[in-house]
Amino acid sequence: MGIFDSISEAIFGKANAAPVPPSAPTSTTTTAQAPQTPQTPQAPQAPAPAEPKAAPSAQAVDIAAVLEKAVAAKNQKLHWRTSIVDLMKALDLDSGLEARKKLAKELHYTGDTNDSAKMNVWLHKALMKKLADNGGKVPADLLD
Repeated sequence: MGIFDSISEAIFGKANAAPVPPSAPTSTTTTAQAPQTPQTPQAPQAPAPAEPKAAPSAQAVDIAAVLEKAVAAKNQKLHWRTSIVDLMKALDLDSGLEARKKLAKELHYTGDTNDSAKMNVWLHKALMKKLADNGGKVPADLLD
């Protein structure tokens, strides 16, 4: 499993672990039919197609809410909105340089991975975009 997969699983998994309200039941009522007689057979009716159930990833997950909750559970001040390191710490993931370099490779970073400050800024922005692309609701100010 890659670093992005770990981040995605931590975020979307935490969001999907929350109780989900039951979906509205599909209607199974039938209309009154005329009594059938042997002389007028009626073709069997196909059952109405079931309403598709949305997959958990199809629902927009509020990334900010999940991360704020994760940060609140920590005993330290973490700035996940501006720091890739703090974001990874909030999710209990390895935030070390090697893990970030691995994430940079996964997200196709073309810059110098030895310039960690520049790479970190790029990683944070690229991660927010990728989370949004994968069903996350990311605050607009983090997508610019």
